[in-house]
Amino acid sequence: MGVIAMFGMQKLRCLVVAGLVGALLLLSACAPSIPRSYVVLVPDLDGAVGQVIVSGQKGSQVLTRAGQVAGTDGNEVKAELAGAKFDADFSEAKAAQPTPPEHFMLYFVSGGIRLTDESEIQFADLLNRWRTRGAKAIVEVVVIGHTDTVGSAENNLALSAQRAKAVADRLQASGLKLSALTLESHGEKNPLIPTRNGVPEPRNRRVQVTIR
Repeated sequence: MGVIAMFGMQKLRCLVVAGLVGALLLLSACAPSIPRSYVVLVPDLDGAVGQVIVSGQKGSQVLTRAGQVAGTDGNEVKAELAGAKFDADFSEAKAAQPTPPEHFMLYFVSGGIRLTDESEIQFADLLNRWRTRGAKAIVEVVVIGHTDTVGSAENNLALSAQRAKAVADRLQASGLKLSALTLESHGEKNPLIPTRNGVPEPRNRRVQVTIR
């Protein structure tokens, strides 16, 4: 699912944020070597670049490189858009993007709901990142609890729910405002590190927190 932001002024700028294939930016009117209406491929926030196929009356183009351009009519474009020109043309569109989701992984001491020392530091970082969004930010939080495969599946499901609730309670007690809080418990399902039953894997004893 994409998010589209429209801008008026002298140029019509559209920003399409598209999942795994990165973002597509469409601009009307630009440099002489670039058609009036075109698509340019830019990386995801993590730097990954997928691919986009642009088809129209004049053909079909596959965009696979950051900055690669094709006409919206499917026409091939030799020029690429990047750097200062890209930043200048799309400054308003980029500024209009919502703050991207942030993900935090908190790990637990075996068998309970106590965070490891390293995850206590990570929890503090989570709160700091939340504060940087500002007092007026509308923040949604999703908390998902997990366990390793030590113990029964039934007990692990209950333990993962306890871990999720423990983290959620601390988030609410922090005084930071949120618009929605969702808790999920997956038990020993969906492990980060697949193991046999009964294996005490520290990376599977976790709660994932997403703020958006």
